[in-house]
Amino acid sequence: MFERRIPEWLRHAPAPSVAGFARIAGFEAAARGILISVFPVAMFDALKDAALVSSVYFAVGIVSLCTGLMVPWLNRYVPRRWIYSIGALLYVAGALVAIFGPPQAIVLALAMNSFATVITFVCFNAYVLDYIARVELGRNETLKMFYSALGWTVGPVLGVALWSWWRPAPFLIAAVAASAMLGMFLYMRLGNGKLITRATRPAPNPVAFLGRFAAQPRLVAGWLFAVIRSSGWWAYIVYLPIFAVSQGLGDQLGGRLLSVTNAALFLAPVILRWLQARSVRTGVRTGFMATAVLFIAATVGSGLPWVTVCCLFAASFFLILLDVCGGLPFLMAVKPSERTEMSAVYSSYRDVSGIATPGLAWLVLLVAPIAGIFAVAGSACLIGWAIAGRLNPRLGRARVAPGIPGGVAAE
Repeated sequence: MFERRIPEWLRHAPAPSVAGFARIAGFEAAARGILISVFPVAMFDALKDAALVSSVYFAVGIVSLCTGLMVPWLNRYVPRRWIYSIGALLYVAGALVAIFGPPQAIVLALAMNSFATVITFVCFNAYVLDYIARVELGRNETLKMFYSALGWTVGPVLGVALWSWWRPAPFLIAAVAASAMLGMFLYMRLGNGKLITRATRPAPNPVAFLGRFAAQPRLVAGWLFAVIRSSGWWAYIVYLPIFAVSQGLGDQLGGRLLSVTNAALFLAPVILRWLQARSVRTGVRTGFMATAVLFIAATVGSGLPWVTVCCLFAASFFLILLDVCGGLPFLMAVKPSERTEMSAVYSSYRDVSGIATPGLAWLVLLVAPIAGIFAVAGSACLIGWAIAGRLNPRLGRARVAPGIPGGVAAE
């Protein structure tokens, strides 16, 4: 008689690894990248008013910010694995609403997609901090970027092309990619994360952990790096195409440059080797300074539109450098007992930059042409460069440590 044996992968959950987290990030990049260029045109097509579209984005940004900050509170009552699963299913539900709902339902689809992004981001970072050693965080961020490169490179161009051909197509692909992301998460069986210590009191409310966040300068600095970097991407992704159209360079230029820029994510392993030979501090300061110089040069040279375009295009590669290393100061400073709460705070950078950047741009346009926005973004990067000067010069570099298996620890 034949013995029935349970497959090994069912009896023992696979050990969480850098590659596993990178695969999850890759599926999410496919789900988000295919829609990043579709939502604006679909919203305008449905609402017929650019000002109304902007107000919808503003409102969704505020609600998303509150949603992310409430995730730790929700985690008091709902296990983290279920919260992550709900976030992934919101991607799928949002895509289905866009496919089967009336044109105006695109507003609800955008909101669901935004909520899914912030919920999964909070949980994902908490899992990374649970299972990835500090000395491996740099490799984790790099491999995550590498696996995400295809989705962010092909997605923006492909999404609009498919939407023009058959409007449900990009949403269908996003739903499949989000389902694959959820499937990978369930396969890894991450559970509710590692138990650091049994709680002796109820988890604090969002206001309380915001106070603890503000009392830790390293966390505040890491969050500011993320906000400034994200604002730089806003200036590049949103205002470069507008500048190009206003200067008669065509409405396709911005999308094409974004696809080429995102292709540089495949160079993430090369960036990591460069970073390992130096330090996180050097990488962050180099990224901010180069981006600042190029953004300001784009404003100075705005009389020659192609000079501005070339400067902004070059700056985008240094924004990718910041994508690889800019989040490490925050991740390396988080206390194990505050992983979920501080991941929620960190996730707010996307919504804060999404609210602040259009607001500042509106003020700039009252007194200056659109190129002035690039100077403001460059000035913000100079602030990031100055703050990064206070980072430990050895941050992120491996060192020999007695009493630790293998003798290696992370600064």
